[in-house]
Amino acid sequence: MPSRTLPNYMTEEVAKNRTSESCWVTLGSEVYDVTSFLDAHPGGGDLILEHGGKDVGAIMQDEISHTHSEDAYEILRENLIGFIATDPVLKTAVESVHPQSILPLPPNETGTQELMANDASEHIPTNQAMETTGMGSAEDLYRETDALEDYRRHRFLDLDKPLLMQVWNGNFPKDFYLKEVHRPRHYKGGESAPLFGNFLEPLSKTAWWVIPVWWWPWVAYVSWISYSGMPSGFQFAAYWLTGLFLWTLVEYGMHRGLFHVDKYLPDNRVGITTHFLLHGIHHYLPMDRYRLVMPPTLFVILAAPFYKLALTVFYWDWYVAVAVFCGGIFGYTLYDCTHYFLHHKKLPADYFRQLKKYHIAHHWKDSENGFGVTSRLWDRVFGTELVMPKPVKAS
Repeated sequence: MPSRTLPNYMTEEVAKNRTSESCWVTLGSEVYDVTSFLDAHPGGGDLILEHGGKDVGAIMQDEISHTHSEDAYEILRENLIGFIATDPVLKTAVESVHPQSILPLPPNETGTQELMANDASEHIPTNQAMETTGMGSAEDLYRETDALEDYRRHRFLDLDKPLLMQVWNGNFPKDFYLKEVHRPRHYKGGESAPLFGNFLEPLSKTAWWVIPVWWWPWVAYVSWISYSGMPSGFQFAAYWLTGLFLWTLVEYGMHRGLFHVDKYLPDNRVGITTHFLLHGIHHYLPMDRYRLVMPPTLFVILAAPFYKLALTVFYWDWYVAVAVFCGGIFGYTLYDCTHYFLHHKKLPADYFRQLKKYHIAHHWKDSENGFGVTSRLWDRVFGTELVMPKPVKAS
């Protein structure tokens, strides 16, 4: 199911909720319903009611009154119901040279028509934020994350420190880990956050062009060997294209059944760390251009079982099995290059522009659907197609 959206509230509406039946407070631009916590508050519910409908940032940090622990902020996070643009925030945004770095400001009527006319409606803020990601549009994926503030607020990972050992030593409960890893961050304009923090760091990064340079000569050579053992070129092409088509199913199956096996993920450090290395880091930092395609060494490991499967299924002819396997490997290279271009390039054809919107929405809107990267075919077959708003053309 798609993620539930959290609305934005007017200041006046929040101010009305200051009774024991409905008590809301704000912290910055976030709105919390703390009604259920009134009776459990150590200082008594009346103290909270005094600040009902107001911002509690100052009182929670007031050393004379009582400095609140991280547990208090965690309780607040559990009761987040929406967002608010306070007067100081609005004033700061209006006076700022870069207001878009403070608020996702909506375009005016003319700007909205221009965005729609250019088929860029995904960049129009929805005035809502997805509960699981905290994002309201694709544009939010490009907003730089304040590493210190992000760690203070979410208590997950410090982006300025090696991530791998933080995941391994974090002892994060599975539900907490999955919630945070699917809340995208953007590190220093798209740079790669440290993963190992040592000599292994370069091995975790792969430029997109490495994929065709590494795999296409191999695919061409082995395909030629397969072709030379076939009775005809037509038969070779038929099996090779069969492998290419089967890759689209493998692509979908791996993305949904391996990379997003959230429900069945073991609730321990081994399972969580493995998930983070395989795919979690991509959802955590989706615009990292050097951790977007799969390193060749890792794909060799993942591809080995499929080679064995091809030999088993097409047992009667080794050349047939190899033709199918080569078609599949070529399909993988197209997938990896397409995946990179969907994240980082402006694409010419309408098919790819729509595919870009579809995949980017998988990151900012709904990670539980939309598993096809090069095609929506298998999402439609298996009922996991991500619902996308139809673009409206300006008259």
